[in-house]
Amino acid sequence: MFVWLDKLVELLITNVLNLSMESKIGSSIHFFIYDTIKIMILLSFMIFIISYIRSYFPPERTKKILARFNGIKGNIMASLLGIVTPFCSCSSVPIFIGFVEAGVPLGLTFSFLITSPIVNEAAFIILLGLFGWKLAIVYVITGVIVGVFGGVIIGKMKMEKEVEEYVYEIKVADVEPQDISRKDRASFALQNVKDIIKRIWIYLLIGIGIGAAIHGWVPEDFLVKYAGENNPFGVFVAVICGIPLYSNALGTIPIAQALIGKGVGIGTALAFMMAVTALSAPEMILLRKVIKPKLIATFVIVTGIGILLTGYFFNFIGHLLVIKN
Repeated sequence: MFVWLDKLVELLITNVLNLSMESKIGSSIHFFIYDTIKIMILLSFMIFIISYIRSYFPPERTKKILARFNGIKGNIMASLLGIVTPFCSCSSVPIFIGFVEAGVPLGLTFSFLITSPIVNEAAFIILLGLFGWKLAIVYVITGVIVGVFGGVIIGKMKMEKEVEEYVYEIKVADVEPQDISRKDRASFALQNVKDIIKRIWIYLLIGIGIGAAIHGWVPEDFLVKYAGENNPFGVFVAVICGIPLYSNALGTIPIAQALIGKGVGIGTALAFMMAVTALSAPEMILLRKVIKPKLIATFVIVTGIGILLTGYFFNFIGHLLVIKN
């Protein structure tokens, strides 16, 4: 989708800045410019689409759907909705605001937020082709399990006070769908884009900058060297390395395939994938605008533990799945 942008930024780096794409500085600058533009486009698009759809379907309807399911059943439903909903981590802010507006419990909201970026139907198809149906199905199941139990734990901790106050106040901006035109809906969506971008742009740049620095200065074989099968802490290393980066599930699959080909365990590679998509620094920086540090830390710890357990589980059974496939 963004091949044109990649080539354009590469021309800027090589012809205008006179830097080599093979150099650390050139690679980092390319990553920063490319990802900044790409994420801003994706974020603006997602906020607009979500806001436009919300003008037809008030958040209260989401609450009614999830209200039919009590306890862990609600977390399971929220997690399953996360699978079939094509949202990446860049849409976390409008999704979170929409769920809070609807009065959806915090635990259910996080079950959705955890599962949605981790499990992707396109990623499932690619994993199916690369590793077979057993690994693809287990990938989906484990993603749902991480989301469900992560949401359950966060819900039981009763951390509603850790949500920024202004998020609850946004309720006054609800739009009645039957009384407005398409033009008014578009204006409503565009205003939401402007408001949210204005709040988060500086934090987004900081997050992308962190990712760019790591992209340019961490050697390509670093993860293979320190997260190989012989290292019992390999899964932990993979998760730590994945957190500062930004990508969606599709973007991490080629990396996971390359890592597995070089001797990294399947669980380690999948843990890296999950950390990048669910715990990326840009997403945490975006979420900081709607939730407080204590809740962010809780989200990272709970989700991180779930991903670690998933990684070690996959490493334990992964070789059996590959052999039998």
